Amino acid sequence: MTVRSVTLVGAGHAHLHVVRQAVRLRSAGLTVTLIAPALFHYSGLASGVLSGALALDEAQIDVAALAAAFGVRHLAQSVVAVDRAARILTLADGATEPYDRLSLNIGSVAVDPHGLVGGPGVWPVKPLSQLLTLRARIEAQAAAGAAAPRIVVAGGGPSALEIAASLCGLVERGDGRPQVTVIAPRHGAGLPPAAWSQLSAALAERGAVLRSGLVVARTSDSVRLADGALEPCDILVLAAGLSAPPLIGQLGLPLDGEGRLRVMPTLQAIGDPAIFAVGDCAVIEGYARPAAGVFGVRAAPVLLNNLVAQGDDRPTRAYHPQSRWLSIMDLGEGRGLAVRGRLWLLGRAALWLKRYLDLGFIRRMRAPPASSA
Repeated sequence: MTVRSVTLVGAGHAHLHVVRQAVRLRSAGLTVTLIAPALFHYSGLASGVLSGALALDEAQIDVAALAAAFGVRHLAQSVVAVDRAARILTLADGATEPYDRLSLNIGSVAVDPHGLVGGPGVWPVKPLSQLLTLRARIEAQAAAGAAAPRIVVAGGGPSALEIAASLCGLVERGDGRPQVTVIAPRHGAGLPPAAWSQLSAALAERGAVLRSGLVVARTSDSVRLADGALEPCDILVLAAGLSAPPLIGQLGLPLDGEGRLRVMPTLQAIGDPAIFAVGDCAVIEGYARPAAGVFGVRAAPVLLNNLVAQGDDRPTRAYHPQSRWLSIMDLGEGRGLAVRGRLWLLGRAALWLKRYLDLGFIRRMRAPPASSA
């Protein structure tokens, strides 16, 4: 079939780059449509916003304004179904939208194997807007003079530890004494042993307690662990892992063990080359990697090239993710933990670098088109 249009679903790192380069798609004879919420909450700054160290607008991008600035048709909607045979999308409001080529950059959702979401005081780590609502709730309680809440963070990975540190900071800003317990089957977060030793000590100084176990149930004032033990709890944050959104599982295409769409190095879905996918919702065949924003950023130029190639019959490129990458955790109190392979640095320099990189990304995405700069 003749390719005339590209439809981008989701406003993740890679799609923001494609929107800014939409003129290249139009030059190849393609029309571009973006289907995504009007605001993008940048995950790299979520912990800083949660702790109160950053203002909400410092971590947001106005997707609607960005699309308008670069001449991209924007639908402030979400996609609930994909008919691959007819190449038609069904939107949340019931409307339908045809596509020639489809690109998915829709992030991830919190793993919830025990059905805890929706229970009293349960807050999943995704979508990020949930954490912003949680911040407002804790701040309101502190302003009313309430005692600091007893917080349980379920999960032992970097995101869970970062959230625990952020919540300690948020309670401290409200003049409270943090009561945060991090519960996971295993601790260590895959960090070098010396880095883990310093990180766990830093968390303990902030009022965070590390406990081994698996949260399986929620009561009104506690959580129950798999061994039957109870832990007092007013707020439960689910950060025990991420999986692809349900839409990915509805495609009828090959998935990995976390429900992510398996794609070729060209970023095209195995089984349907008309569908591209990048970021947390996808995994490149032969290059299993954790969900991390760095891969969406690095894949963006390859995605752009390969979408342009659909219109002007140019060759596609392959994206081969790096085997080592820089990861920086925001630990609050002006400190961060930077890790790349077995190298690590804990201190103010690490957080300075994180802010420099993350705020730089926001500034680049907000910059106007060159012709009007």
